Amino acid sequence: MKLYHRNLWMVCLCGLLQLNAIGQNANLLVGTYTQKGSKGIYLIHFDTATGKALEISHTDSTNNPSYLTLSKDKLNVYAVNETATGSVNVYTLNNDQLSLQQNKTSKGADPCYITLSPDQHNLFVANYTGGSITSFHRFADGQLSNPQQFIQHIGSSVDKERQEKAHVHGLFFSPDGKYLLTPDLGMDQIAIYPYQTKNGPPLDIQKVKYINNKPGSGPRHLVFSSNGKFIYIIEELTGSVSVYKFLKGIASYVQTIAIHKANTNTLHGSADIHLSPDGLFLYASNRGTENNIVKIPVLPNGQLDEKHMNYYPTQGNAPRNFTISPDGNWLLVANQNTDNIVVFKRDKTTGDLISTGNTIKISMPVCLLFY
Repeated sequence: MKLYHRNLWMVCLCGLLQLNAIGQNANLLVGTYTQKGSKGIYLIHFDTATGKALEISHTDSTNNPSYLTLSKDKLNVYAVNETATGSVNVYTLNNDQLSLQQNKTSKGADPCYITLSPDQHNLFVANYTGGSITSFHRFADGQLSNPQQFIQHIGSSVDKERQEKAHVHGLFFSPDGKYLLTPDLGMDQIAIYPYQTKNGPPLDIQKVKYINNKPGSGPRHLVFSSNGKFIYIIEELTGSVSVYKFLKGIASYVQTIAIHKANTNTLHGSADIHLSPDGLFLYASNRGTENNIVKIPVLPNGQLDEKHMNYYPTQGNAPRNFTISPDGNWLLVANQNTDNIVVFKRDKTTGDLISTGNTIKISMPVCLLFY
């Protein structure tokens, strides 16, 4: 009997150790620009106990795979090729190796963002220079159809250099999967397209609604609160974040705050925005001469507490994309111009970022995606 209990205890202990080992490991996909020697997409092993990273593998021949998305089953990776001709690569992901399966035209110049619909049936691409959106049907095996729906944005705004035409900069589904929001930096506008799964094109252009941002603000990316009731939009050109309530496809203005220090006199170049997993803190990246991540507490009413913002240098230049680990313990930021990804420990209680000294050296990193 004693032997039985001892063996049972050993089995339980081994199981706990295995679970702990699994909990301490995560992997990271890194999209890059390739003009300085990057190999394309990198796969990184990330130790969530220590914050240290180790390269696993990389692709060998792809051009500017700047933004990536991953299927829910983690069997396929989709990457834009951000070039003047514009295309999309489809990869299978197996044993931490990527194998190219398809290359499809995006029908627009410089695709800069890519996302899958929550039902996994359609893939969407934002063509920045082209000022357009292209959709593809996704088959059960993960491969894509030829381009299906194509939507051309037409318009401009007050900044004659940056807003001379439409520049679609992102694609973001509402948490319920019913709407696709597309920030257009060139038009100072966010289109809210109903997503339909029945017959016809996936985006209902007849029922589209809009958020009209302040002229010259340049909406770039956004993030939804987990309950879908609030949208937080980062505006690249004015270095600001705007907050909107969201209900049944209609957005109502709430608040705009500056996310740069008051004495900063430069082009702001704000880039990326994310909420902590618990929704208590909003983080945003600033490029230009600031090169920092700003932390902003989220109040119970969904507004941002601009009186208690904190700034953290990114230890590099041009912090483009950043990501928070699923456990909320780590924030990783991709510094595009200094070829480094910097790892910060995140205090879950205060939201503060703590330098670890850990970096990942990769040429021109742009997109970070845990898998």
